[in-house]
Amino acid sequence: MEKYSISEAKSKLAEEGYGIVGDHSAVKICLWTKHALRGESVCWKEKFYGVSSAGCCQMTPSLFHCENKCLHCWRNLDYTSDKKIKDADSPKEILNGIVEARKNLLMGFKGRKGIDLKKFEEALEPKLYTMSLSGEPTLYPRLGEMFKEIRRRQAVSFLVTNGLNPEVIAEFKDDELPTQITVSTNAPNEKLFKIWHRSTKKDAWEEFNETLEVIRNLKGKVRRVIRLTLVKIGKDGEFNKTTNMSDENVEEYCDLIRKAEPDFIHVKGFKSVGYARARMGYDNQPWFEEVKEYAEKIRKGLSSKDDSGDPEGYEIVGEDERSCVVMLAKEGGELRIRRV
Repeated sequence: MEKYSISEAKSKLAEEGYGIVGDHSAVKICLWTKHALRGESVCWKEKFYGVSSAGCCQMTPSLFHCENKCLHCWRNLDYTSDKKIKDADSPKEILNGIVEARKNLLMGFKGRKGIDLKKFEEALEPKLYTMSLSGEPTLYPRLGEMFKEIRRRQAVSFLVTNGLNPEVIAEFKDDELPTQITVSTNAPNEKLFKIWHRSTKKDAWEEFNETLEVIRNLKGKVRRVIRLTLVKIGKDGEFNKTTNMSDENVEEYCDLIRKAEPDFIHVKGFKSVGYARARMGYDNQPWFEEVKEYAEKIRKGLSSKDDSGDPEGYEIVGEDERSCVVMLAKEGGELRIRRV
């Protein structure tokens, strides 16, 4: 953490609407949760997976900890440290604090006009814990225990990871696995990986590829997702000549996807929001039609046969224009989408 002390960073994040929990955790009310409470639109997670947006808790057990400083990240990277979490809070302490802090953040909605009170009551007890708010969750040393505790609370858990700690995922016991693991796959080759993620780990590309193999070996135990965030070349900004969605990249992505053999693939378009606007502008955002076209190229690239002669086919099974995302699933896998 270069510019701020921990206490200064916590104060600034609290001003931005974060509920700070303990030494290294936080929760925030997602835009889509707010929309759902007003009876408006819902997140693509609800559309794809059937999990209530009102009951989705966007949180992190590693608020300030991440090895990367990704170009497309909307967080304030000045808060980020690649140091490991020491003297970690317990999973129960964190989750209890997350629920309480989230309730406090939600209370301001109860008396507002147009609020769906049934959804509001449901929202007070999260049904989904999504570890995608900030930081890298696998740097929290008791992550497996946390997933086990979430399951004990009859809720589901989504882990979004940069894939740089494959040993953490590999060491999960069966009852410590989350409901879903999403590996952010934003660079198709090592050269772009170094540019895109600006990682402090010297062997980051190797660790990432090892994670893909770990994910493949978890087939049938956990729902596995590869997520691409596409950025096109823009006119302005420091990284205006950088893209990760050229035609030459398609087969490289397909090779990485084959290595992981995921159940689902999310192809998303970059959004110039938050602190990412300082690095890439609105002209770096691909249009939804461009994301759909690229997803179709990925689908076609994966339709070839593998070494055993078996088809590797995926099909497009969902899309959400508002979030600029398209989902592919293994052929015949549509019925699995809403199982959590």
